[in-house]
Amino acid sequence: MAMNKTHAPAAQKSVLGMLIDDHREVQALFKEFKSAKDDAKKNEIVQHACMALTAHAEIEENHFYPFLRKADPDTFGDMLDEGKVEHGSAKDLIALLKKMKPGDDLYDARFTVLGEFTNHHIKEEEDEMFSKVVSKDIDLRELEAPMLETKKQSMADQKANKKS
Repeated sequence: MAMNKTHAPAAQKSVLGMLIDDHREVQALFKEFKSAKDDAKKNEIVQHACMALTAHAEIEENHFYPFLRKADPDTFGDMLDEGKVEHGSAKDLIALLKKMKPGDDLYDARFTVLGEFTNHHIKEEEDEMFSKVVSKDIDLRELEAPMLETKKQSMADQKANKKS
């Protein structure tokens, strides 16, 4: 069952809430893509999802994952390793999608598979990793500001790179 951010204790609420919000945003985009009919709308959805997933992976890899690995390597080590591999697969698909346009061979298939990978990743994080963060009472509050800053910078960098 997916974690609900309203049930997270104060010590985890802001960080887990941020990650869960990101999860729900991209899940909505993958769902919206399925019903999109015109290429312009598909392209808009794919570009938005790719940017959001890239920023999300950055905050997890630069802040959340290292923090958990340091806090409890025995509990989180294998999960974090899997998460990093899953991020790598997503990044590979994102790189391909950014070079493509709707109508290209495998465009829809690659985005659909990215959605399937992402949903699997979300389920594991929310059901296993986030639950363990809560049960072990790991205080994440110091991560909120740097994660927000990294996300903001990642989105700005991606928008700037898109224009150039």
